[in-house]
Amino acid sequence: MRLIWKSFRSLYFATLLMLLGSGLLSTYLALRLADTVDGLWVGALMAANYFGLVLGGKLGHRLIGRVGHIRAYVACAGVVTAAVLGHGLIEWLPFWLFLRMLVGLGMMCQYMVIESWLNEQAEATQRGLVFSGYMGASYLGLILGQLALVVHPTLGLELLMLVALCFALCLVPVALTRRLHPAPLHPAPLELRFFLSRVPLSLTAIAVAGLLIGSFYGLAPLYATRMGLSTEQVGLFMGSCILAGLLVQWPLGWLSDRHDRVRLIRGCSVLLLLAALPLAALPQVFLGLLFGVGFLVSMMQFSLYPLAVALANDHVEPERRVSLTAMLLVTFGVGACIGPLLAGVLMRFYGANMLYVFVSVCALILVWRIRPEVVTHQHQVDDAPLQHMAMPGNVTSSPLVAALDPRVDEQAVQEQMQEPAVAAAAAAAAAAAQEEQQKTQAAQ
Repeated sequence: MRLIWKSFRSLYFATLLMLLGSGLLSTYLALRLADTVDGLWVGALMAANYFGLVLGGKLGHRLIGRVGHIRAYVACAGVVTAAVLGHGLIEWLPFWLFLRMLVGLGMMCQYMVIESWLNEQAEATQRGLVFSGYMGASYLGLILGQLALVVHPTLGLELLMLVALCFALCLVPVALTRRLHPAPLHPAPLELRFFLSRVPLSLTAIAVAGLLIGSFYGLAPLYATRMGLSTEQVGLFMGSCILAGLLVQWPLGWLSDRHDRVRLIRGCSVLLLLAALPLAALPQVFLGLLFGVGFLVSMMQFSLYPLAVALANDHVEPERRVSLTAMLLVTFGVGACIGPLLAGVLMRFYGANMLYVFVSVCALILVWRIRPEVVTHQHQVDDAPLQHMAMPGNVTSSPLVAALDPRVDEQAVQEQMQEPAVAAAAAAAAAAAQEEQQKTQAAQ
């Protein structure tokens, strides 16, 4: 692991800075608007961010193909930095919606560049560890972004400057790289009709996870403020909730590889429903209960996405898993666009505790829809259940992340996401390397 960290530290550091800035910006804007606007506007800002991420998943490929990885990354980091500073220049909420969309779009392109480089440099046997490091850098960045509010609780322009500083500095490790550009990758095909018929329960769980996570990042800071928490306490609350999402990944992976994943999704949904009920029922909550229950709720809601991804991979053939990854990320992004708007409307008219009423309703939908007895396992692949991969709990990845998933065959990535000539050359190189390795083993 130390060798992998040394090889990819510049890309991990760029990811950490990006997520630090992104996490801090989301909470900062929610707190900045808490006393002046209702939950609908705060939710709309997060929805615009996720809409930009989904849109960037389509446009980013074209930009990278036209100007190359480094230029695309530098251009998008510059646009994101300018958009962040724009929040301090013009305090007009419709303009802020546009800026949030730009931030999401630019960040998705940056994700694509980093993931392309990680995939290009990682050996086939290292992809799981490389992706784990990428996920860890993402979570750590999000947590540090919340803790920045503890160090600097004043909601002035200084925090916006810190966010802009993070996006400016994340340019450095990528811009100074001496490595060659990775091969350009194209968008994975979205086979909507096929996946709706093949993995409907997984898509349902992914969409609901998007509703929950989008609402959490957009509206949990507003909820905590309405509960009487100070800025420092809001930062600690958000940081502890995100930490819960990170800590649950390892025991979740152990359980996922040993037990029925449908039952695990339903079990997590039941626990999520029970955990969210106290915060949904009480219009005011004291500090200890808020932190404790919020931690438990986050553990459960951050469990849904990786479990649903693992379940979907169990029922899709290896050659379709690149398309599956793209489909799941788009489904999550659409849910994350809708969730903050719905929860924001409820909070506007009925109070802050409606955020956790919304969480309870989402959990109830999953309990109703995800039932082990309706899963026939008719299309389950021969080697299922596949190894569980811990995944980020929000859209901190692009469809290119399929190339880092060891459950996805490298040949399928080359065939579906590269130019035919490039794919053929890469396949020939891989075959030659495999043949050479076999000769070496035979000689030994």
